[in-house]
Amino acid sequence: MESSFPFGVILAVLASLIIAANALVAMAVLLLIHKNDAVSLCFTLNLAVADTLLGLAISGLVRDQLSSPARPTQKTLCTLRMAFVTSSAAASVLTVMLIAFDRYLAIKQPLRYFQIMNGLVAGICIAGLWLMSYLIGFLPLGVPIFQQTIYQGPCSFFAVFHPRFVLTLSCVGFFPALLLLVFFYCDILKIASIHSQQIRKMEHTGAMAGPCRPPRTPSDFKAVCTVAILIGSFTLSWTPFLITGIVQVACQECHLYLVLERYLWLLGVGNSLLNPLIYAYWQKEVRQQLYQMTLGVKKGLTSFLLLLSARDGGPEGSMKSSCHIATISHPQLDD
Repeated sequence: MESSFPFGVILAVLASLIIAANALVAMAVLLLIHKNDAVSLCFTLNLAVADTLLGLAISGLVRDQLSSPARPTQKTLCTLRMAFVTSSAAASVLTVMLIAFDRYLAIKQPLRYFQIMNGLVAGICIAGLWLMSYLIGFLPLGVPIFQQTIYQGPCSFFAVFHPRFVLTLSCVGFFPALLLLVFFYCDILKIASIHSQQIRKMEHTGAMAGPCRPPRTPSDFKAVCTVAILIGSFTLSWTPFLITGIVQVACQECHLYLVLERYLWLLGVGNSLLNPLIYAYWQKEVRQQLYQMTLGVKKGLTSFLLLLSARDGGPEGSMKSSCHIATISHPQLDD
């Protein structure tokens, strides 16, 4: 596939948006973990970190698309770049699965959840997830049949990796895991349906006014809805790429590499931009933390500008500005 300046520009913009959005959500979730010490938020933080690394990994491919075709990246360097891209994408997908399992466990075993999913177990899960991700990403380096025999730049996924690698990932990893997620979510919906019936019965008998209330809150089911949107977005983003890759293996005469790399691969990578937007919109606690961060930045910028104006206005302006800062900032600090 020849280099393309418009494709390189699109890739650069997408990489910048992925890095900025996920870094912002990662900071918000990190502050929430510091406040609440919630184990489940560690998985959300891991998702933002994985997507940020994916954005950094694909930013290295921009130079190849924008540079002259006469100076392509060496095959070894291109293979390492695509291995890091694949590892980060695998970590993102596996984290979505881990978040779904975490919510399934919280709904299925609400009384034992905090005994099962403690900090040590969460750390082991995240460490194992990254180990598996890098094993997946660097698998073609140890298996020659997953590598292309002839390398022609610029650097891209199918310039170094054979479609057999996509076929193996799809049949061994992606689709079995997707079926498992569907099972988890169907079971969650079954539990939610039973729980709704219990609530209606309690409301009908007047038991809701008593001391016994349902063990699950609406926020639990809001989190389940967020997980459902995450699963749906990554399924719609990556399934076309994987299915078309399987078709390319089955039909050697079909030349689908341009469609795979220019459109479908870009669609899959775009899922890493959807993840932080989904959390920023659907997760109330993340949305509130982002709002507080925005207020803090606005407050700091206002104070900085007032100090600059006070310095330019001399001692008299400084006294007026100091009083002005005190009057506007004190109520905001109380909030």
